[in-house]
Amino acid sequence: MDCPAADDRPLISVEGVSFSFGSHLVLHDVTFDIHGGDFLAIIGPNGSGKTTLVKIILGLLKPDRGHILISGQSLDAFDDWAAIGYVPQKATHFDPLFPASAREAVAMALRSPQGGARDEATVRRALQVVGMEESRDRRIGRLSGGQQQRVFIARAIVNRPRILFLDEPTTGVDAETQNHFYGLLERLIKDEGITVVLITHDIGIVDRHVTKVACLNQKLVYHGTHAEFCRSNTLKDMLAGGHHLVAHQH
Repeated sequence: MDCPAADDRPLISVEGVSFSFGSHLVLHDVTFDIHGGDFLAIIGPNGSGKTTLVKIILGLLKPDRGHILISGQSLDAFDDWAAIGYVPQKATHFDPLFPASAREAVAMALRSPQGGARDEATVRRALQVVGMEESRDRRIGRLSGGQQQRVFIARAIVNRPRILFLDEPTTGVDAETQNHFYGLLERLIKDEGITVVLITHDIGIVDRHVTKVACLNQKLVYHGTHAEFCRSNTLKDMLAGGHHLVAHQH
């Protein structure tokens, strides 16, 4: 795949981050960078700290030690949160009778709604990007799981973010839908200039798409290209240990 040239300055820097829930250590001294144009998979077994790390990056949790820089700014100083899109785990698990159309669900996320034609055009463009513009007036609870997934991505990108985080976004959807989904993420990177960070415990389906891997198991045990990860002792050790991680080379 063709990706935009990576910016030499990190978009996000994770520096020496440690975190515990009470006496339970979740993350220990995690350090790595995310650059513009990356398609990064954060992987690791269940309980390895993936979601916790992303919540720390998003300012939803405060680390015990270490800090996060976004575009060179500390989280305390950073205020351009519209530059970051987030699709949380189980985003599509909601009341199917929720009385909102796809268009309305996306419009709810507008940072500074102005009303009228300008907002409508902004929402329509986000739905067009994910291939859901023709379904804009359908009630979101009547869409398929894959269609709902696309609507929630449209919601996350409606403010034109620089980076998009997705937490286990393909849980419960079939393999064909997953393939279409990862193709969509590639287009977001190539055509929209959005850096994508995907949190998952199963890399098997994404290995033809991602460019970088950060592997967590409380500590950062690997960070680098996907191709190097497939050849690494880190992967061999994790598979030998019975962790649910799948990676295929093509």
